[in-house]
Amino acid sequence: MTYNKNDIIRIAKRENNTMRSYLVLNRLQAKHIPADPVETIEMFDTLAEKLSGKIDPATTLIIGFAETATAIGAHLAVYHGTYYIQTTREDIKGAKYIYFSEMHSHASEQRIVRNELDKVIDGITDIVFAEDELTTGNTILNAIHSINKAYKKRNFRFHAVSLINGMDKKSLNLFARKGVTIRFLIKTNNEEYEETAAAYESSGRVVPAAHTNTIVNTVTAQGMINPRMMTTGKKYASAMKALYSFLKSLKKKTTKNVLFIGTEECMYPAIYIANRESKGVSRVRTHSTTRSPIAVCTDEAYPLHTRFELHSLYDSERQTYIYDLDSYDHVVIVTDAPEGDETGLNELVAALESVGNENIELVRWIP
Repeated sequence: MTYNKNDIIRIAKRENNTMRSYLVLNRLQAKHIPADPVETIEMFDTLAEKLSGKIDPATTLIIGFAETATAIGAHLAVYHGTYYIQTTREDIKGAKYIYFSEMHSHASEQRIVRNELDKVIDGITDIVFAEDELTTGNTILNAIHSINKAYKKRNFRFHAVSLINGMDKKSLNLFARKGVTIRFLIKTNNEEYEETAAAYESSGRVVPAAHTNTIVNTVTAQGMINPRMMTTGKKYASAMKALYSFLKSLKKKTTKNVLFIGTEECMYPAIYIANRESKGVSRVRTHSTTRSPIAVCTDEAYPLHTRFELHSLYDSERQTYIYDLDSYDHVVIVTDAPEGDETGLNELVAALESVGNENIELVRWIP
């Protein structure tokens, strides 16, 4: 599959970010923009093929970046059967971390949990960083520095794969000098994007958090594998197959128009289930909540038009968002957020109800 940047890429305005005023969005990624999961998985497959024959799955670790590239990294690991871990901004009980920075992000601190990684690191030869979009590559270089510092006696081969690559010649040359191989689907020139973003007014609809008295039907499914603590693609795929089989065993009525929502770093399970469920259903879409504050605009050419403000399902003190909700016959929220303060869930349900959704279900995936 060949991808054209004009068909895939959309430029949005960041809010409250002095490092970079624009954000490169991919309309098929299923993060900020509602996407057809079949097209999403097809795009992830195409990226995965870029690694075929270039790595030994038995000795390769794929790292997906939180939060927007967690689904990409997970799918690459499932596709190739490698080790997999995602970076995280969540606090993991008992975790030891490798820290590094993502300087252009609204939440710059990134962490890799090293507890389980320490047990297998001696068998790792290749480390692949999976990203949605590369601009300078500084985040990956920071991660490489921190990993090399943590594991001084190892000599890894590093790779970077991304859906979109906007690196300039200087950044590309720096990666080449450091021996980091780069593979991607679409090459862009990001020099014009500041001006593109600046041309749009923040005229879209911003919907403050609201509450509802509705208590949604909740399905609790066991067998969750936490990729923040490291796993393998084979184990993760097996766990998601079991999750999907369990949900199908409940014999829910198939409807014509269904939305699957992921939550922050937990994107891939919603995409996976949506893709499996798409057979025989006329319209399936998937996207997720996010920490990213993005301006919205009424211009039809702009990618996001309505922003719903929510508290996080993981931390009621944290602000999160979801964009361009629509009305569906059935909405399924798929999360690995633990039970507790349900403020964020309540606000997400209220947002869905505000655009006409009545049949809303929660799937809580637990260990």
